[in-house]
Amino acid sequence: MPSAQPIDRVRQRRLRVLVERAAWTFGFVCLVTYGALYVDGAVGARHELERFALLQAAALEQPPAPDLSLWGPGRITAWRQTLSEPAPPPLAVLRIPKIRLEVPVLRGTDDFTLNRAVGHIDDTALPGGDGNSGIAGHRDGFFRGLKDIAPDDAIELETLRGKEIYRVERIWVVDPEDVSVLDATPTRSLTLVTCYPFYHIGPAPQRYIVRAVQ
Repeated sequence: MPSAQPIDRVRQRRLRVLVERAAWTFGFVCLVTYGALYVDGAVGARHELERFALLQAAALEQPPAPDLSLWGPGRITAWRQTLSEPAPPPLAVLRIPKIRLEVPVLRGTDDFTLNRAVGHIDDTALPGGDGNSGIAGHRDGFFRGLKDIAPDDAIELETLRGKEIYRVERIWVVDPEDVSVLDATPTRSLTLVTCYPFYHIGPAPQRYIVRAVQ
C-alpha cells in the first residue's frame, strides 16, 4: 500500500500546476483586456482629435465678423439675434474687396436670411451657374457698402466648384415693380439688389441694382 507522503506530493504538484495555469490564464485575460481597452482608447482619442480638427476647420471657414460701422442699429440687433439660431449651409460666399465685404449667400430672401447674410433670389440662376444670379441684401446691413461701388470693380464669388471673378458692368436704380433686372442673361452674371436711397427713413421707394459679369 503506497505511503501517504508520495500521494500528498502528487496532489501538491497537481495543485501547483492548476494554480500556475490559473495564474497564466488570469494574466493572459488581463493582458488581452488591457490591450483591448488601450486600442479602444487610442481609437476613441484619435476619433475625438479628428472631430476637433473638423470643428476647428469649420470655425476657420466661417466668414469674419462684418464691418458694422455703416449698419443701422436695428439691423445690427437683428443680425446678432440670428447668430444664436442654426442656418442652412451657404450656396456661396460673396466678396467685394473694395468695400471689404465677405458674406455667405444663403438660399431665399426671407427676414431671417437677409438678417443673417445675403440671399439668393428664387427663380434666378444659382450662384456660379450659367445665366443671371440674383442676390439681395439689406441697404442698412451687408449691402450698405454698395453705395461706394463703381464700374469695373471686382466681385468674387466662391462656390464648391471654385472661385469666379466678376467685374461691375452697370449700376442703376429701378422701381420695385421692375423685375426685368432679374431676367436671364446670355452670359454668366450677378445682379445685386438692395433698397434705395441708402439712408431713406422708412420703406425705401426704389431699388439699387449692381450688375457684374464674369
